[in-house]
Amino acid sequence: MTSRPDHSKMSEAEARARAGGWPVTRFLFSFFVIFLAGFAWFASQLRSEESKPDRHADGIVVLTGGASRVADALDLLSKGYGKRLLISGVHPANGAADILRAQPESQALLKCCVDLDRSAVNTRSNATETRRWVKERGFHSLIVVTSNYHMPRATVELTHAMPDIDLIFYPVVSEAWRGEPWWNSPAGVRLVALEYVKYLVAQVRVRLAAFGINFPEWEEQPAKSGAVSKPSASAG
Repeated sequence: MTSRPDHSKMSEAEARARAGGWPVTRFLFSFFVIFLAGFAWFASQLRSEESKPDRHADGIVVLTGGASRVADALDLLSKGYGKRLLISGVHPANGAADILRAQPESQALLKCCVDLDRSAVNTRSNATETRRWVKERGFHSLIVVTSNYHMPRATVELTHAMPDIDLIFYPVVSEAWRGEPWWNSPAGVRLVALEYVKYLVAQVRVRLAAFGINFPEWEEQPAKSGAVSKPSASAG
């Protein structure tokens, strides 16, 4: 004689399984909401218009990776916003001649007041090389030039590397961003979303470093860049 299944026991087991799954569901939902809220905040920080720094500094650093970053940094240097300019993230095979081809009007500045950093391969090493340059020059204040979408992460890395230096941030807005909002383009959404994830990783790494937990550097994927950027690993 076959026994009938005990539906009451099955119902209890199903109820326990469902109850056990609720904490996981709530956690994932909360994580998703927090992630989206953070992304909304991050996106709100991205400036759509450029405004010149409100004061001068000892030096200027530009983090390569965007076509208009170097041009804007040279413009600031020509107007006396800083004494010297560091271009951080220059490909080892490139030199002043490559920059000069893109910025022929800056020949005098390149000869007298521009230093090239060919060691940096990502934003973290940008900060390391910039700190070394600032100490060698004896600077106490610095204007940081990079793309608007890259500025939040650059702020985290440079502030962590140089807490005693007065940093003035100058986000550059590319022509593509001026013509159309980034959220209207799938490529723009991907760029901002990826940069947000990298920003979160930088925040976590910096906070863990305060407890003596350090992670090795990693090379970032290439981005669209100007003549002085690395073709295999962009600083941006």
